[in-house]
Amino acid sequence: MSNKDIVQNKSQRFDNFVKEIKSTPNIRKAMRKNFEQQLSVGIIPIASVKIPDYKRDELPPTLTALQHIFTTPELNQAVFGILEDSIMKNKNKTGRTGMDLWQILVLGIVRMTLDANYDRLWDIANHHKLVRQIMGIEPDEFSGFEERKLIPYTTIRENVKLLDEATIEKINEVVVKAGHQLVKKKDEKLIVKADTYVLESNVHFPTDINLTWDSSRKCVDTIENIIKGIETGAEGWRKSKFWKRSIKNQCRVLSKTCVGGGKGKEKKVKQQAAEYLRLARKLSEKIKEFTEEYLPRITTRSQLAQMLSLEYYYDMLNKHIDLIERRIMKGETIPHADKLFSIFEPHVEWIKKGKMNNKVEIGHKVLIATDQFHFILLHQVIEHKEDVELSIQLADKLLRCFGENSIAGLSFDKGFWKKEYKELLQLYIRVVIMPKKGKKNQAEQEEESTKEFKKLRNKHSAVESNINCLEHHGLNRCPDKGLKGFKKYTSMGVLAYYLHRFGNVIMSVREKERESLDKAA
Repeated sequence: MSNKDIVQNKSQRFDNFVKEIKSTPNIRKAMRKNFEQQLSVGIIPIASVKIPDYKRDELPPTLTALQHIFTTPELNQAVFGILEDSIMKNKNKTGRTGMDLWQILVLGIVRMTLDANYDRLWDIANHHKLVRQIMGIEPDEFSGFEERKLIPYTTIRENVKLLDEATIEKINEVVVKAGHQLVKKKDEKLIVKADTYVLESNVHFPTDINLTWDSSRKCVDTIENIIKGIETGAEGWRKSKFWKRSIKNQCRVLSKTCVGGGKGKEKKVKQQAAEYLRLARKLSEKIKEFTEEYLPRITTRSQLAQMLSLEYYYDMLNKHIDLIERRIMKGETIPHADKLFSIFEPHVEWIKKGKMNNKVEIGHKVLIATDQFHFILLHQVIEHKEDVELSIQLADKLLRCFGENSIAGLSFDKGFWKKEYKELLQLYIRVVIMPKKGKKNQAEQEEESTKEFKKLRNKHSAVESNINCLEHHGLNRCPDKGLKGFKKYTSMGVLAYYLHRFGNVIMSVREKERESLDKAA
């Protein structure tokens, strides 16, 4: 079974399981509210929150942008409309009141702005006065009300996850247009710069040896969880810790032998690999016997879900046993398509993007397009595509979003070069900067020597600065699980970056207004 078939099989089984649960009647549903905009006694109005004019830290500008969104009627209506359509769609307005939509958005943005995990986000949500004021839940210290509304950790984690990729992208589109109204002149056209970088997933460096250990460990752990719910217990698993210890020890021995040296290394590696495979195959047979015997005894949905997980990890175990057999024992070269780089994040890719080194990154490439105001106009998580395949799709999205006559220039680096694509783009965009790889003919040399080409090519490096800033807004390594979580996390990081930039613009505009008033006085 191929990697794709295994992953799709797991995904389909879990989707069917979730649909079955959701179709069951009498499930309690939460009633949510946009936000109680009428003033509560003792609570500071969001419009009255005083945010320090301090740009060196990421949080004050971001909170300034959020305050601007909340207090501007057009933006408020558009953003809350998007959140309503996404989070409250097809849900009954009954049950307990959940976290307000505004509070979910604020906490999601703060998490990415500070590159915080959920433990730190819990502390910020309950003890950071300024953030709580923007959330609209912090009492005024002079009101006499000392009771503070505290938000549980689980509530924060489960609610922030409700923001999906499509919702965040719609909000991003709304606030980008609002930002252009502040900084862009009426007839000014956009100069767009595009590039890709690698957002890594939170996985360890993969080898077929340590992935076999991962699969073994998860199989045993899952079986332990299953037999806890079986009344009579499961025979033959009293030594589960021994199984894990034995396979882990042999994994370490084999790994050290592979990286070590000395006389007769190849023979030693095969001897240790044979012992490792013997233990792994014996465990595989034992897991198969357990599944056949105890599957009919499964009575609860949680046990069924765990049995589906066991099936997935069992397939992963057998797959990597086969890979070790082929690579070490038979001396085969494993095709790249047969390799898997994480059993926990099977969607990730093996990427070598460094120009000066051969650093390997495990994750996905992210396409970023920014303008002359350092606003991110478009982003996309790329799956199994090279840079050269992205230019036409990117230009098409930009022209549809901002209009055919709105873009004056579009620049790429050499990785995007393809003659046919460049000629096609030049039919719709006046200036296309796409340096050629390798030797140039006379016409191409003359084109790249023009003053306008050099000027825009030099400005293209600004996108690298934008990417570096993104990495400081959480988009250096993704802790969220699954491809869906990966894309959602990327979109939230882009929105947090943009609000940081938007807040800086708002602060600059206010500073100029104060200076003009001072001069008039």
